Amino acid sequence: MIEIKELTSPKELKRFVKYPFELYKNEPNWVPPLISDELESMDPAKNPVFKNATARYFMAFKQEKPVGRICAITNNIEIEEQGKRKMRFGWFDAIDDIEVTKALLDKVAEIGKKKNLEWMEGPVGFSNMEKAGMLIEGFEYLNTMITWYNYPYYKDHFEQLGFEKAAEWVEFKIKIQPAEKQNPKVAKFSNIISERYKLKPLDFKTTAEIKPYVDEMFGLLNKTYNTLSTFVPIKQYQIDHYKDKFIKYINPDYIKCIQDQEGRLVAFAIVMPSFNKALKKANGRLFPTGFFHLLKARKKNDTAAFYLIGIEPEYQGKGVTAVIFQKMQELFNKEGITDVETNPELEENKAIQQLWKGYEHELHKRRRTYRKNL
Repeated sequence: MIEIKELTSPKELKRFVKYPFELYKNEPNWVPPLISDELESMDPAKNPVFKNATARYFMAFKQEKPVGRICAITNNIEIEEQGKRKMRFGWFDAIDDIEVTKALLDKVAEIGKKKNLEWMEGPVGFSNMEKAGMLIEGFEYLNTMITWYNYPYYKDHFEQLGFEKAAEWVEFKIKIQPAEKQNPKVAKFSNIISERYKLKPLDFKTTAEIKPYVDEMFGLLNKTYNTLSTFVPIKQYQIDHYKDKFIKYINPDYIKCIQDQEGRLVAFAIVMPSFNKALKKANGRLFPTGFFHLLKARKKNDTAAFYLIGIEPEYQGKGVTAVIFQKMQELFNKEGITDVETNPELEENKAIQQLWKGYEHELHKRRRTYRKNL
């Protein structure tokens, strides 16, 4: 018999967060999150997303042994402001038993029906700034710091239970050539675009130099992605939260911004050294050695990850990305970066995917959300 229990106390939530450490303990490609970060993200006193969202946490048990988990989420911006009557769910993990999967999803459906919502979709986070998507291809690769890993049978369970594809993301591996092998036409084109639109690149050396531009960066994100099907506007309180949460991980050299002649931000890219291997070594904890592994990865790494890219709509399709990428190319060559992995990009977002066409690249992962009417 499968028993579903709601978890509410700090001790229970810690058990919820630590469940994947048991489920994936023998999986070499699973990258564990930091337990402290997970718990903070679920704390309404620390995560301002709960000003406009609610979450309930459940675990499945068989003979008192944990066999699965799920989080049931409502995002009120999505429901009330955008009219999307959607029940979200995330943090889904379970053993290879379709009855466990069904029991967990049925609990989310029950909550959604009580709230008079129309469909359920996941796995997703509290908002669009969290992890999203079930891995359906690329199980042989480590997941990144901002993605979930899962076993291949998850997809089979969902489809057998009548869930259908909602959104799909793709991820790419990109090879970075040394400076002497770079096509000189790329740098020349970047210079032409800069001169044509009187663009000025910004370089940062300290975290303090970055902070004044963060709000503008998120403003550009809202403009860049507001036509996509999964878009939910990023509120100022979320910007402030993510600024504090992630700034500690970012090497200032890895943020590139472009201004126009009026000093207006028109494009930016945020890249981070890859923390995949460091997080594997940390195994969920900053202390006693996890912090050291993360610091080492931040300072010396041959692999990087593209996290965020934003472009002012009026400059899209005008070659401005070439300016950003030339600055990135120079950075990668200086830092000895030979490989880059992209953030998940919506399959429909062809404009972003065009950014990689000038590089040797490979689509190596796909992830998907599933939906079902309530």
